[in-house]
Amino acid sequence: MRALGPLVAALIVIALVIKGTLFTVDQRQNAIVFQLGEVKDVITKPGLNFKWPMIQEVNYFDMRILSYDDVEPLRFITSEKKPVLVDSYVKWRIVDVRQYYVSVLGDEFRASTRLRQTISNLLQAEFGRRTVHDVVSGARDEIMADVRQKADQDLRRIGVEIVDVRLKRVDLPQEVSESVYGRMQAERKRIANEQRSEGAAEAERIRADADRQREVILADAYRDAQRVKGEGDARAATTYAKAFSKNTEFYAFYRSMDAYRNVFQGKNDLMLLEPNSDFFRYLRDSMGRAPAAQK
Repeated sequence: MRALGPLVAALIVIALVIKGTLFTVDQRQNAIVFQLGEVKDVITKPGLNFKWPMIQEVNYFDMRILSYDDVEPLRFITSEKKPVLVDSYVKWRIVDVRQYYVSVLGDEFRASTRLRQTISNLLQAEFGRRTVHDVVSGARDEIMADVRQKADQDLRRIGVEIVDVRLKRVDLPQEVSESVYGRMQAERKRIANEQRSEGAAEAERIRADADRQREVILADAYRDAQRVKGEGDARAATTYAKAFSKNTEFYAFYRSMDAYRNVFQGKNDLMLLEPNSDFFRYLRDSMGRAPAAQK
């Protein structure tokens, strides 16, 4: 048992030495090996690696795409001297670990500060030569492409690649928004009033045209009705004339009967005529008297 104690201690020391000399680099990482505070080696390939314990130490750097997003929107001035609030974000990653460490000591906060300054200056330059319409919709993609290219060229000096720059929102400040919205409302009301006036004028024109067409149609219909009625009356008169010409006495009798019917419609109808009036001719004939023309 006493002999096992030193053996276990030796095994522990060996394990600690091995642990202090070996390290693993993940495929998502790069590593820098420092020796007495100086950069000794840069490891870019994943796998198991060796270092001298107590003399060398290793720092790891994430090589994946990182995001930078401003907490507060940035304020810029357009070519129209109008302020705008811009909310943007940046996608970036480390491409040169050695240069990244030398430039910002491998500190992500320092890198983000440098990135923010560069992006802000480039956006201000782009916004300063464009209108509000351009930055909102017209040339938005072009602006982002220019900013990404220029920012990438500048930040390569610190070992960083700019993958993408995007605008999330472009707003007007509240004091400017109120005046802009007021002008927009006034313009929309003016357009609406013009359209209502044009609509009312068009409605009046349509109604007038409809009334004119109605009068024309009624006049044509009345004309056609009167023509048809006149033709009917003419044909009826012709028919009556032909029928009554065949027997004039029957025609006179028919006319008298028609007159009697029209005259004696009511019980209170009263006429003052002489008994021998020609009006009562057929009434006298119905009592057995001969007509005056036959006497």
